[in-house]
Amino acid sequence: MILLLGAVMMVVGSGANLFMQAWAPWVFAMGVIAFVLMQLKQRYEGGNIVIRRLRRMVIMSDVLLLLSAVLMFANMGNMFGLDALTYIKYVHNNWVVVLLVAAMLQLYTSHRISKELEKLEIEN
Repeated sequence: MILLLGAVMMVVGSGANLFMQAWAPWVFAMGVIAFVLMQLKQRYEGGNIVIRRLRRMVIMSDVLLLLSAVLMFANMGNMFGLDALTYIKYVHNNWVVVLLVAAMLQLYTSHRISKELEKLEIEN
């Protein structure tokens, strides 16, 4: 339930950020924290190397989700103290790119993990 609520909060926060809502990064960040904590709570104790690799990719995606939340806050203003050109080049709206990469990793790993678990069920 918390995982689903975190995902909904991420969608609401990222959508509201497109309309320049000041509260959007806060909702997005709370959703990311809830989502990441619930994903980190899930474990795989088996010996399948493919699933272990996919779990590492999920953790990398979680780190990218957290980074996108930080970049969303940085997008509100130049909180890193960078000059204007560097800020526009490296920070301004780049949270979208990081979020896209994280979402693609999440999509890939969720599909692959379910397929690998189905294979393990069939073998056993």
